[in-house]
Amino acid sequence: MNFSSKILENAVNEVSQLPGIGKRTALRLVLHLLKQPASQTHQLAAGLTKLVDEIKFCEKCHNISDVEVCEICANPSRNSEIICVVEDVRDVMAIENTSQYKGLYHVLGGKISPIEGIGPHNLTIDSLVTKVKLGMVKEVIFALSSTIEGDTTIFYIFKQLEALNVKTSTIARGIAVGDELQYADEVTLGRSIVNRIPFEKSF
Repeated sequence: MNFSSKILENAVNEVSQLPGIGKRTALRLVLHLLKQPASQTHQLAAGLTKLVDEIKFCEKCHNISDVEVCEICANPSRNSEIICVVEDVRDVMAIENTSQYKGLYHVLGGKISPIEGIGPHNLTIDSLVTKVKLGMVKEVIFALSSTIEGDTTIFYIFKQLEALNVKTSTIARGIAVGDELQYADEVTLGRSIVNRIPFEKSF
């Protein structure tokens, strides 16, 4: 791809590093931005800069937040005795959209995947175990994707919690095996949360 401008080429190269965006799509997006008022592009750049510089992760559940403790963890009406373990923030959003769950969350930040070099130490599993050891949590719900990596992660955490006298359950398999949680429709996901089953019976 030949560029008439080095500035244009650099912008396209940066945008093309985003997931799912190739050079041609990046060029189309960059040219679109050039056609917009300069103030609009400046606002986009400022928003992305603020995202990188000021975003926080909740010190309790590791969800993305504007403050040290996210709105969900800080909400006194949420049931703090139930924790729903999810892969990332997109899963929190998906479950919240169902309006079927009123407990708290724990965001792992991924799932165990030896192929990608992600082990238990790369996730927030230790802080989850520490949280359960305090004795305030009555149930841990596993709401991870129905993939080999998701099931491996769930089993690993289950073994860490097995001796801690806490109920463990997993969302009902209304979610097809191999599906990512974030792509499930709200009705199916909501029913899966409500009709969760004991983890031991999910093998």
